[in-house]
Amino acid sequence: MHVVVIGCGRVGSDLATQLSEEGNSVVVIDKTRDSFRRLGSGFTGTTIVGSGFDRDILYQAEATTADALAAVTSGDNTNILCARIARNKYQIQNIVARIYDPRRAAIYKKLGIPTVATSTWTTLQVKRWLLPVDEQKVWDSETGALQLYECILPDHLAGKPITSLNVGNDIRVVGLIRGEVGRLDTDELYSQEDDVLQFMVTNQGALQLRELLSAGAP
Repeated sequence: MHVVVIGCGRVGSDLATQLSEEGNSVVVIDKTRDSFRRLGSGFTGTTIVGSGFDRDILYQAEATTADALAAVTSGDNTNILCARIARNKYQIQNIVARIYDPRRAAIYKKLGIPTVATSTWTTLQVKRWLLPVDEQKVWDSETGALQLYECILPDHLAGKPITSLNVGNDIRVVGLIRGEVGRLDTDELYSQEDDVLQFMVTNQGALQLRELLSAGAP
């Protein structure tokens, strides 16, 4: 994937380094050249000095072919402006903006801009928005026979009984996070947009999980 990261502070540099180490094409934009010193040794992408909403800078960053964009500067207005340009002008599908005032989140959601407030911020959360079908392994047993994956529910699975996401003896939903509240009593629940689901899978189930998330139940 080709990902544009605007802002090279603590979160932006960590995010860019992780994405680069995972084999993605990454471009980092920041107004201050010294900010790029934060990038880890595993970063192999491109750095550009400039503004994340400058057309020439975005052209250099190949925004026209970007798969995802994260606006993670220190300013809410800058992040939202960058995200709106990415969505409206460049039709980038996977975007996320960091905001410091969580009260603005509902407003931006109506504009179709996913946001993460500082109080709940982690690099992993941002990656879930940028790579929504890319499930994250968060645990495996010592032998590797059982694995725990976590992901944001894809839109096409919203509204289905949680139990319908279980597949044979290889995939089980063991928990979900909804509105920052964790729940284990999932058997009687229906999935909702923005749910974060946790799947326990066998080795065979790990191979089936991506198909379940990207194309529905096998």
